[in-house]
Amino acid sequence: MNPTAFDRYHPAVALLYFTAVLVFCMAAFQPVYLVLGAFAGFTYSAYLRGWRAALRSLTWQLPLLLIVTLANPLFSASGSTELFRLGLRAVYLESLAFGLCMGIMLVAAMLWFSNASQVLTSDKVMSLFGNVAPTLALVLSMTMRLVPQQVRRGSEIDAVQRATSAARPESIKEKGASRLRQVSVLMGWSMEDSLETADAMKARGWGARAKRTTYRRHRFRARDAAALAVIAVLVAANAFLAWTACSQFSFYPTMSACTVWWGYLPYLALLLLPLAAQVGEDIRWRR
Repeated sequence: MNPTAFDRYHPAVALLYFTAVLVFCMAAFQPVYLVLGAFAGFTYSAYLRGWRAALRSLTWQLPLLLIVTLANPLFSASGSTELFRLGLRAVYLESLAFGLCMGIMLVAAMLWFSNASQVLTSDKVMSLFGNVAPTLALVLSMTMRLVPQQVRRGSEIDAVQRATSAARPESIKEKGASRLRQVSVLMGWSMEDSLETADAMKARGWGARAKRTTYRRHRFRARDAAALAVIAVLVAANAFLAWTACSQFSFYPTMSACTVWWGYLPYLALLLLPLAAQVGEDIRWRR
């Protein structure tokens, strides 16, 4: 993972930023806001993980977007612009656009959750919540590493199966059996790992003291307060602007038109703030 501008600041700065962005991605249900959120989330993901990994993630994000888009008209036949009919059910443009926006919102939220897990590492989560809510901090840190860990282990299991000629799938039935075997091995591996983790925590005295220590100390400095103030100002301004944009837009019964508006610029500035800060860091180091 590439170093980020958040590494120079207290973890509370990153926590406030990603919390605000995730709230906007899920609450500002307006097409322009959703597209900006997904675009910025993908761009930041490409910086953190590399363009190859970000493009590879599109292989499951785009099908998910398509499924949500096409599924909504089947469950919600609402609108005034009929496109075509599937038997007795009419498919409306407004319902299709609503499903598309739902899919974009889901993908954008997943992208920003992934970005947050890359920036807010387990030591930062423990530093933030270790003394206030140690159990919550432990659950969050373990949950944030669960998805990449399972993906990595699943790839290892699949590589072993492919390397074994006897287990190489040839027919559709054998391919299905191979996938079931892969899931079974992955579940067994995860349960065994959880038991070992519990034994290790017990042996190391988890819960023996009310106050925990961390192996990396984070001090709250003046620059952290300044960064929090900048983020708070942008969040407050965008909260009003997003409420204004969302109140002026509607999907039903007729979808409103999205016009050019200056209020999108502060939201784009909030979304691109980490990349802008990183560019500033790179320029400063080159000097």
